[in-house]
Amino acid sequence: MWDRPDLLRAIANLLLLAAGALLAFAALTAASRLPAFNLREVRVEGDVAHLTREQVELIVKREVRGTVFSADLEAVRSAFGKLPWVRAVEVRRQWPPGLRVVLEEHVALARWGGVGLVNTHGELFEAATDASLPEFAGPAGSAPEIVARYAAFTRLIAPLGQSVAQVTVSPRRAWQIRLDGGLAIALGRERMEQRLERFVAVYERSVGALPRRPAHVDLRYSNGFAVRMAPAAEGGQGKGAGREKA
Repeated sequence: MWDRPDLLRAIANLLLLAAGALLAFAALTAASRLPAFNLREVRVEGDVAHLTREQVELIVKREVRGTVFSADLEAVRSAFGKLPWVRAVEVRRQWPPGLRVVLEEHVALARWGGVGLVNTHGELFEAATDASLPEFAGPAGSAPEIVARYAAFTRLIAPLGQSVAQVTVSPRRAWQIRLDGGLAIALGRERMEQRLERFVAVYERSVGALPRRPAHVDLRYSNGFAVRMAPAAEGGQGKGAGREKA
């Protein structure tokens, strides 16, 4: 090797490059610790309705430390992400030295199974709210589909001047909705939207024309539907049915 000047020059150049890189790294590390790079602000942005100033100040006091270069962004992101209403968190370094935190909150669409909430993306979360919300219930993993079908059911039922107050899916995937007027509607396991659309189309000249308000309607028939009236205490009983329940 000693009699190969070209190889010796190449090794020397590599050593010089490595030494230069180490010096540059050391200089940058030292510079990043200068007072000029101390964090001056934490800017929290986003369309938030449930986040309080006290919550923000507590997280900043507990998690934000060091300089703009040494601040642990993941720790800050994780701390904000643990707040009940926070769905997503983005944390970035910015100049003048500080952090920019962008939050996305859950938008509660319904209550879930009496123990939590479901957002507009079909994701479950736990938080407290006094808002008047519909109720959803179903097997594990069914929330996204319920959210999607709730939108369709709401659109279909709109001509009746009512809204969907409850959507329930059984373990066997049978669907039922309850309107805000109290009427329960059994939709079955297939063609739910078509059945509901057919029911709404004939409502005024069928169920809507009855002298008493029905309690339950079963749409699981190919050529009609069954109606169960409210208990006798509310005006007697009655029942009509089509055939070929599906």
